[in-house]
Amino acid sequence: MTAAGPDRRPTLADVAAKAGVASSTVSRAFSRPQRVNRQTREHVLAVAERLGYVPNPAAQALESGRTRTIALLVPDITNPFFSGVIKGAERAAANAGLTLVLGDTAENSTTEAHLIQRLERAVDGFVVSASRLTDDELRTAAARTPIALVNRATSGLGCVVADYDTGTQQIVDHLASLGHRSFVFVGGPAESWSGARRWHGLQAAAARHGMGARRFGPYLPTLTGGPAAADAVIGSGTAAVVCHNDMLAIGMMRRLVERGRRIPEDLSVVGFDNVFGAEFCHPTLTTLAERTEDAGMRAVELLGLQVPARQVEGPTRVLPTHLVVRESTGRAPH
Repeated sequence: MTAAGPDRRPTLADVAAKAGVASSTVSRAFSRPQRVNRQTREHVLAVAERLGYVPNPAAQALESGRTRTIALLVPDITNPFFSGVIKGAERAAANAGLTLVLGDTAENSTTEAHLIQRLERAVDGFVVSASRLTDDELRTAAARTPIALVNRATSGLGCVVADYDTGTQQIVDHLASLGHRSFVFVGGPAESWSGARRWHGLQAAAARHGMGARRFGPYLPTLTGGPAAADAVIGSGTAAVVCHNDMLAIGMMRRLVERGRRIPEDLSVVGFDNVFGAEFCHPTLTTLAERTEDAGMRAVELLGLQVPARQVEGPTRVLPTHLVVRESTGRAPH
């Protein structure tokens, strides 16, 4: 056998020869350590480290039935909201010794379904953020490959969601304290679970204050969706608007200023998410902050609990929210 040299990567066989064990023992030491005597495993790992041996992920997957890879799917990789989810998921995956791959579903349920189908044999599980699939579609997919959800609750699956009930109450309390007696909710995608929860919470909070609440939309949850939403808001005569997310709110404010509306003197605007940029736009945006990094981390942890036993059931974890008051909200005009 040729010894591993500077021009050749050490192989599993090199480690086995140097450690004085069978190649199958080296393989199990990496892929199924519980099946190897502790002293032998430590000896094999020490020899592998000295030789600079790195196990082949594909070979490990064949041996263990696991790829040590998970996929994170988000509906819009350009939306700053998801950068927090991605950062938290990547950190949790690294801590667990997992590789994270990222997919963009383009706010499209068909694309999301195709990505899951294409990747399910290459990964041990999925973290899906703001899924656009139906509950039945998600449960069917999870029966094949474990799935944990962010910003979406589906019975039978592990889920991490924001506390929209308390958060929307904070928004309406804030508007009421400024003398507003009604508001318009500018909605995002019709398939958005979080959008439905936000609207439900806003309606309930408005009823408690005796305030009027109307919903417009759906609109694209992006900067480009803002102009159309702004034009509809101007026509409504409202003095307060709550937007599906910050990107839509910022796009809408740009258009409102172009059309001569003063914020907040003529119109108060509130967003959701507290994305990077919400405190740098003009005026700075009042918004409901969510713990996106924490959500990404917890979802990966939930998935880690499911993967070994190939289970799909999991708890729903609710993370707190808080209102960040900035310059875009002010007293209701007289």
